[in-house]
Amino acid sequence: MKAMIFAAGLGTRLKPFTNNKPKALAEVNGVTLLERNIGYLKSFGINEFIVNVHHFPDQILNLLKENENYGCKIHISDETEQLLETGGGLKKATPVLDGQEPFVVMNVDILTDLDIASMLDYHQRHKPMVTLAVTKRTTSRYFLFNDKNELCGWKNTKSGEEKVVKDEPELEEKAFSGIHIIEPDFLHMISQEGKFSIVEVYLELCKNQKILGFDHSNGILIDVGKPEAVNEAEKLFK
Repeated sequence: MKAMIFAAGLGTRLKPFTNNKPKALAEVNGVTLLERNIGYLKSFGINEFIVNVHHFPDQILNLLKENENYGCKIHISDETEQLLETGGGLKKATPVLDGQEPFVVMNVDILTDLDIASMLDYHQRHKPMVTLAVTKRTTSRYFLFNDKNELCGWKNTKSGEEKVVKDEPELEEKAFSGIHIIEPDFLHMISQEGKFSIVEVYLELCKNQKILGFDHSNGILIDVGKPEAVNEAEKLFK
């Protein structure tokens, strides 16, 4: 399998650290988030990566060079001219990710003990176009799923915004973990251009394509997007 790590974001929640560094270089117990997630994915046999860059890209390139790409094949998707967000970033990476096998996508600022092998087994058994890692934690934004774990909509509890694509009874709110397993055919279904969110694409395509949730609520998940989360992460990830 291949994997894409979203590392291009500005990391505004991690200020002041990100005033002069990319969030991918934030450290948990002396190890950068980028190195941790490459190692995490390598533990499941993934050795080919694409990493997108925008904010202080040279620092990421230098880290990879100094560490000989951590023994992996790493492609860089350069977004220095325009930050493309998750959807646009994924679409730009199509030439590398396209192929016969599903691939993993994850945010660089997520630390988790999610078993990718179990998630992949679920994906292969149920054969959706996309499988999304989700938990039942409290947040302000949720994906909405029916009783078959099929994506049906999205809501923001802070703004009150809600978009239900498939109106079914008793939709369940689940928080997205920032980890996806995607079939390569999905790449050719993206109609949007330029800068856009992958959520926008999922909500459009789930009308006719099966997009499933994979619940890992019993595991560990930390969004290391805020300074206080670093302290929490250091207690759990040595």
